[in-house]
Amino acid sequence: MDVSPLVWGLTIAGIVGLLVFDFYFHVRKAHVPTLREAAFWSALYVGIAVVFGLGVLVVGGGTPGGEYFAGYITEKALSVDNLFVFLIIMTSFRVPREDQQKVLLFGIAFALVARTGFIFLGAALINSFAWVFYAFGLILILTAGNMLKSDHDDEEGSADNFVIRIARKVIHTTEHYDGDKLFTIQDGKRAMTPMLLVMVAIGGTDILFALDSIPAIFGLTQDTYLVFTAVAFSLLGLRQLFFLIEGLLDRLIYLSYGLAAILAFIGVKLILHAMHENNLGFINDGEPIKVTEISTAVSLSVILGVLLVTVLASLYSKAGKAQNAISNARRHASSYLDSEYTKDAAERERIYGLLLEERDQIVALGPKYKQKARDEQELMELLQRARDSHDAAVDRGEAEDPGPSKLLPPRESSSPS
Repeated sequence: MDVSPLVWGLTIAGIVGLLVFDFYFHVRKAHVPTLREAAFWSALYVGIAVVFGLGVLVVGGGTPGGEYFAGYITEKALSVDNLFVFLIIMTSFRVPREDQQKVLLFGIAFALVARTGFIFLGAALINSFAWVFYAFGLILILTAGNMLKSDHDDEEGSADNFVIRIARKVIHTTEHYDGDKLFTIQDGKRAMTPMLLVMVAIGGTDILFALDSIPAIFGLTQDTYLVFTAVAFSLLGLRQLFFLIEGLLDRLIYLSYGLAAILAFIGVKLILHAMHENNLGFINDGEPIKVTEISTAVSLSVILGVLLVTVLASLYSKAGKAQNAISNARRHASSYLDSEYTKDAAERERIYGLLLEERDQIVALGPKYKQKARDEQELMELLQRARDSHDAAVDRGEAEDPGPSKLLPPRESSSPS
């Protein structure tokens, strides 16, 4: 597409304006977004991206429009996969529930700036060196292989990476949060809070995510404007999406397989394009190779088809339901027991209510998964401690008795026998 500097300027101003709006009207005042709020704004941002894509279809035609939508859907799917790691990082750092929005918005803003730099760098390389298509293709195929053998649980160490350890040693750091402040005063000295550390961790992982995100989008379109807008709109609304699907993240057990298939497909597409544009002397004497290239329509169909199959398979899988319930139960029990997780009594009760729902889900799935939960000693200890803490609150009149548990032994009576 031939895009004028004016259109570029208006597009960038619009995207920055949406980020500023998000900060001042949603994030500046710390609060826990309701499900309704998260659903409304997430749908609105998706709607904006779709309307923009329809505009590209009308103004630019079918090919640019198809490339934009293929890129947007792929980047959005990769962004959802990234939310797994964001969740692990915030859980590791025990980020207070009310302040998680600010951390996520910082991560989105940082990702947008970093990926914009990668986009223009990638565009410059592609325009100068045809071999970059080979490199991008190989990167995506290797990433797909790593995605098949990796486990999100293995990434818990990402919250304690080298940069974070150095920062803790060099700068005096507190163990506790002071609202959403990045620095505070402790024992009369200025100290860094964990809030700054978690933002550094989120920002660092965003750079790693760009290593598969940017080659993937360039495999679908080499139009810099379409690449930029597809990436930008996939990131906008990611904060709201996190709170909307947070409880379902662990249930998408086959998403990684779907994304691996998509990245491998795009990698092959890039290599075929590289062969078609070949000018490397040691390949076919530097002459282009006649190969069949994959059209935008086929790319879009494959991406949508793979995502649909993997998401539906995940949602209807009993193993996915069990993993989701067990992972969420572990997370919610830890959050309920963490005195710094939230200062809102209603939010604490909501967390305990979710814990009870997850307990019932595990029981409803049958003896196999019920026993699987019981075999996890750490989980059972967390559930027991959470129930003891809630029982104490019931005895003090600060909470309601939810009734007996089907997963834990009966509560011992505190009355004399």
